[in-house]
Amino acid sequence: MGMLSAQAVDPELAYLRDSIDNFDAALIHLLAERFRCTQRVGELKARKGIPPSDQNREARQVARLRQLALQAKLDPDFAEKILAVIIHEVIRHHRKIAVAQATSDSDREAL
Repeated sequence: MGMLSAQAVDPELAYLRDSIDNFDAALIHLLAERFRCTQRVGELKARKGIPPSDQNREARQVARLRQLALQAKLDPDFAEKILAVIIHEVIRHHRKIAVAQATSDSDREAL
């Protein structure tokens, strides 16, 4: 039996892969919920004229996440890299929202 067919029929491997697939699905759903919330934050910031990026908050989040990673026995550098990607994407969204809000405000002023 070749290696691929052995992997295909190994019940423990199939079980572990199913678990990984479930975790991946949960991560995607959690990220989607997080981004729905950060979307609302971006809209609020745009309405109130608050800058898209808050470096103090970001630094606190990095420190908090690194501590959580240590407690969970996860590499804190890896956790920080993941958070950096998420923060980058959130700020990108917030900037787009701010531009849309400014455009909308200027359109209303022109009327």
